[in-house]
Amino acid sequence: MKDEQLYEITICSDALGETAEAVVRATMRQFDAHQVRTKRISHIKTEDEIRAIMEEAASRGGFVAYTLVQPELREMMKEEAIRLGVRAVDVMGPMMEAFIDTWGDAPKRKPGLLHQLDEDYFRRVEAVEFAVKCDDGRDTGALLKAQLVLIGVSRTSKTPLSIFLAHKGIKVSNLPLVPEVKLPRELFLLPSSRIVGLTMDAEKLYKIRTERLKAVGLPFGSKYAELDRIQEELQYAEGLMKQVGCLVVNVTDRAIEETAGLIMDYLQR
Repeated sequence: MKDEQLYEITICSDALGETAEAVVRATMRQFDAHQVRTKRISHIKTEDEIRAIMEEAASRGGFVAYTLVQPELREMMKEEAIRLGVRAVDVMGPMMEAFIDTWGDAPKRKPGLLHQLDEDYFRRVEAVEFAVKCDDGRDTGALLKAQLVLIGVSRTSKTPLSIFLAHKGIKVSNLPLVPEVKLPRELFLLPSSRIVGLTMDAEKLYKIRTERLKAVGLPFGSKYAELDRIQEELQYAEGLMKQVGCLVVNVTDRAIEETAGLIMDYLQR
């Protein structure tokens, strides 16, 4: 990629487009894509909209990823891609064709079925509300109600990981580990299988905490970001994790999605 050029991926859907966007972003992580931006266009209903979208994509020199369940819209997308010489990636189409070819089933062709208000949806909403309520040790009384408790020192991704897992329908509480702060007794009443410890290499954590100080306007040199203090906290956390006998995940240079995948696999055993 040329340094001075900005590239664009257009994401199209006759629903929200979250499925296609998730695939695009997962793919972007495999590349040095800092010059690539995404543009999502949702609730497409007409062939004219597709023509306009494809013409704009052609003018920008990008490509299109789409999830369209209406056959006429998918066909128009393919035709416009050929006419304008724009690469268009059908994210859902091949999977739908596999269903049809393998089992002879017919798709419902109704946009947005992924987001219909079913039991899974309400379970995820409840889990997100639980994660927010129990973030950073706010409600230690709810630890026993959690399906999973994340423990670790500050800035080991406990909160974003809690929210990510909550969106998968898992009730997560997270608890910061600080040597000077007494831990709630509820933590030691939980089976080790419901606890996961998060740790990180000291040097990486030092860099993260230093940047955090800058972001909140605190003076450099705070004990919070001293390497000796960080090593002390990590040693304390390691000892506690051994005491409770929980799974320990080193999150250094791991994406949230990767860590979440490891934990979900562990919970399903």
